[in-house]
Amino acid sequence: MEWDNDPTFQMAQRQFDEVSEVMNLDKNVAIRLREPDRAILISVPVRMEDGRVEVFDAYRVQHNDTRGPYKGGIRYAHDVTLGEVAALSMWMTWKCALMNLPLGGGKGGIRIEPTKYTRLELQRLTRRYTSELVAFIGPQMDIPAPDMGTNPQIMAWIMDTYSQLKGYAVPGVVTGKPTTIGGSLGRVEATGRGVAYTVLEAAKHLNYTIGADTKVAIQGFGNVGSHAALKFSKVGAKITHISDHTGGLVNLKGFNVQDVIEYMTKNNGTLKGYTEGDVISQTEVLTAKADILIPAATSSQIDDKIAAKLQCRIIGEGANGPTTIEGDRVLKEREKEIFVVPDVLANAGGVTVSYFEWVQGLQNFFWSAKEVNRELSNVMIKAFNEVLEVKKQHNVYMRTAAQILGIDRVAKAMLARGLYP
Repeated sequence: MEWDNDPTFQMAQRQFDEVSEVMNLDKNVAIRLREPDRAILISVPVRMEDGRVEVFDAYRVQHNDTRGPYKGGIRYAHDVTLGEVAALSMWMTWKCALMNLPLGGGKGGIRIEPTKYTRLELQRLTRRYTSELVAFIGPQMDIPAPDMGTNPQIMAWIMDTYSQLKGYAVPGVVTGKPTTIGGSLGRVEATGRGVAYTVLEAAKHLNYTIGADTKVAIQGFGNVGSHAALKFSKVGAKITHISDHTGGLVNLKGFNVQDVIEYMTKNNGTLKGYTEGDVISQTEVLTAKADILIPAATSSQIDDKIAAKLQCRIIGEGANGPTTIEGDRVLKEREKEIFVVPDVLANAGGVTVSYFEWVQGLQNFFWSAKEVNRELSNVMIKAFNEVLEVKKQHNVYMRTAAQILGIDRVAKAMLARGLYP
């Protein structure tokens, strides 16, 4: 398949191979889990407002549904590839199993720079993409959600298009919808909050007190990074280093997080031009002398060279796959200095609240924001401690422990169900 030569997919497979060897995974299960169940490749033609037609490459990859419907976001980004989406779908399988959710792993993407298109053009794109997927998604089959470059409005368009084609309202086809059509309170903040919950639990494990002297560096100040920042600020830590795709900023006195968010809202969602900090590079954000580092941008940001220069005590991986295989080897060697909360655990808050939304929709009974946040905290903390226990049992690195737990749950379900025919 086209994804075989993609570095992100190769990274996901190499991680899986290493873990399956450590856990002595059944060979027949392993060979099935190395590849996704299905990949849907779509050319999406869209009429622009000036009358031109543009065609966009789009994907939906379904990795494994042994434990329940495929679940995973749809991203709109200029560099989306089939291999990246395939890797993300695999990580979603481990993530859902790790959090003990009755869901499998899927992921979607469209190769587009969404900021360059109008609302109408994005709506046409989304509706055409959904119409091509209508036979492959559904509340009991595959449930998309927001990801990089997408938001509740795009989920609303997917839900409406699917419902129009089915002939009746189907709110459960997506999660991350607006609350007015069955979305859950707390969903937008969930991934960032989940990162913070697991990092706070890691600090507790390390007997490390988080307070006014705690410095936090966040690479990628989008939805995940900004909500993690809000939670860290609430517990008294200082957000001293931040960045987005336009560059980085440092303020050792600590940024006013709410002020930064308001500025970005008014400034096309970017930090460019924000004056309450000194300009630095993305590398300087990652290698800052901070207590906590949150890489919440894109994949493959921490390679072996960056990993060797890190000065933090705890890493909470807000992004998917922010550390390369080579970078991970360095972090394993530095395990006594740097505690890593891996992506499949740290950023699982989004899919967890997506599961809550799915359940609320099926029951037609909705929870308060306080209930959502309480249950999210309970699930994240429980998962963290389960991974920590596996780490101690097998004497392995945290990422390996998290993947052992997730893969083991999927493998047991596959062995119980058997192979058809």
